[in-house]
Amino acid sequence: MLLPCPWCGPRNASEFRYVGEQTVRPDPATADPAEWRSYLYMESNPAGWVAENWLHRAGCRRYFAAERHTVTNQVRATRPPDARAAPAQHADAAAAGRAGEHVREGRP
Repeated sequence: MLLPCPWCGPRNASEFRYVGEQTVRPDPATADPAEWRSYLYMESNPAGWVAENWLHRAGCRRYFAAERHTVTNQVRATRPPDARAAPAQHADAAAAGRAGEHVREGRP
């Protein structure tokens, strides 16, 4: 499987470390132990498109976000972890017959 790093381009998946699904962190001031357990240990693991965090451990050593289909391992987009998704770009690529094409958002 090739995973496209936003900084280095497509690389073999063996260069990366899966960090986990993107989730919202509970508020430390109000979260109870059950919420923290759920946040730390539970993943939804759906069959379909999932927003995930990855680390390019054998390359630039940077974290990034990826949208990956868990059944086909197709990667729809990757971006720096603080960049927001742009659904319109994905819809445009799908409409143009380029579904699954790597989109480097925020880059020339």
